[in-house]
Amino acid sequence: MLGSIVNAVSIVLGSVLGILINKGIKEEYKKIVMDAVGLTVVIMGITSAIKSENLILVIISMVLGSIIGQAIGIQDKLDKLGNRLEERFGKEESNFSKGFVTASLVYCIGAMAIIGSLESGITGDHSTLFAKSVLDGITAVIFASTLGIGVAFSAASVLIYEGSISILASYLSNLMSDPAITEMSAVGGILITAIGLNVLGIKKVNAGNMLPAVFIPLVYFALKTIFGI
Repeated sequence: MLGSIVNAVSIVLGSVLGILINKGIKEEYKKIVMDAVGLTVVIMGITSAIKSENLILVIISMVLGSIIGQAIGIQDKLDKLGNRLEERFGKEESNFSKGFVTASLVYCIGAMAIIGSLESGITGDHSTLFAKSVLDGITAVIFASTLGIGVAFSAASVLIYEGSISILASYLSNLMSDPAITEMSAVGGILITAIGLNVLGIKKVNAGNMLPAVFIPLVYFALKTIFGI
């Protein structure tokens, strides 16, 4: 859990810094920065996605995961949570919910979040999450300067998400394999790309409803290991 805690703290600190410098940034600069971040997020996603060695599994994972997420209504629940937090803490800030949801998805879905959490739980090595903390802290400054305080609250999402994976991994280490982690990261890369499209305003994609897709490869390889397929 140490890596997850450090990651969450870095996001809060970065967000606070971003909010402090927010008033000194003109709107046109905020827009160009968000466009730059959106493009970077898209590239990050594509880079992870193309590492897949089993495209059919990735497609099936995306389809099944999206159906499961749609049935559960994950995106809607995230939006409602963001709106409730906005009512409580956001005051007149209209971007609170967008900042919370966008940052939560960006910080949770990436390959480093998955791999780092698995390493933390299986081997006790927090180095990947520590590195991610530095990157997330810097990104939080940019996000918070344009989207506001909602970004800071995404730290709670990160702590719960990464912490849960670390704890689960410590109990299921024998079912984890390099192929499973590779395909989980590839699926996560596709979701990261979707988030980038949202940030750029190119297309509204309910990436939250696709979250279960990240774990379908793990289930697939776990079943292969259990049944010796």
